[in-house]
Amino acid sequence: MSLLVLFFVGLAAGVTTVLFGFGGGFVTVPIILLVDAARGPDALRIAVATSALVMLVNAVIATSSTRRSVLAHLRGRRALFSLLALGGAAGAVGALFVPDVVPRWGFVIYIGITVVDLLLRPGFFPGRGPVRRSKGGSNRALPDGWGIPIGGLASFLGVGGSVMTVPMMRRSGMNMGVATTLANPLTIAISAPAMIVAFAFGGGIASAPGLIGTVDVASALALLAGAIPVIVLLRRRPPKISNAVHSWAYLTLLVVAAIAVAIT
Repeated sequence: MSLLVLFFVGLAAGVTTVLFGFGGGFVTVPIILLVDAARGPDALRIAVATSALVMLVNAVIATSSTRRSVLAHLRGRRALFSLLALGGAAGAVGALFVPDVVPRWGFVIYIGITVVDLLLRPGFFPGRGPVRRSKGGSNRALPDGWGIPIGGLASFLGVGGSVMTVPMMRRSGMNMGVATTLANPLTIAISAPAMIVAFAFGGGIASAPGLIGTVDVASALALLAGAIPVIVLLRRRPPKISNAVHSWAYLTLLVVAAIAVAIT
């Protein structure tokens, strides 16, 4: 697959970063699986590690242009960020050593369970059941104790964590715009240690031209070249999307990503 194609895929990753808080993970994992399919069992490890780098850079850029009033929802959450980072490092280490079938089908099953949960439990879609609103805001939506499992599962599968954090924040009463925006700084906490693990220890697992650790650097740079301008543009001129449309688009993207990984 040419770098030009990856550039255009990066455009989509930029859109998902801003609109859904995914940081690109749901786009990059399936596409890097295709790019590095010839590497056999190492392809998924490379996809997960490359996804961590793409998500980290995208999330940093998106967060740096987020209004302070929105980021204030996460003020004083050092314990949560620390536990997310710890989980992110642990999940990245685990991904290096398990058979590739585990994270591959774990990705699909995880998304499938999430889709069913979003459809059946109230609070995510507007008008479908009561929304739990509280003065605690994000403190109640994202308890510190969830940091390690969210970070660990997200980095193990290469998904960034937003698939758990966005629904939790939605059910606390946040609208989709705020919830998906806050997913970006949370993604930084998870993907930064995951990327360090991939760079530092991945070389002993998968060593080949074009890789640093288990990161496919050329593919990551091509994806970022497409994603970064889109993130900057959409942050300056954010589209106005209703909560209902935003929520259903989020669900649709989850389904598409799961299908793409299942058939790759």
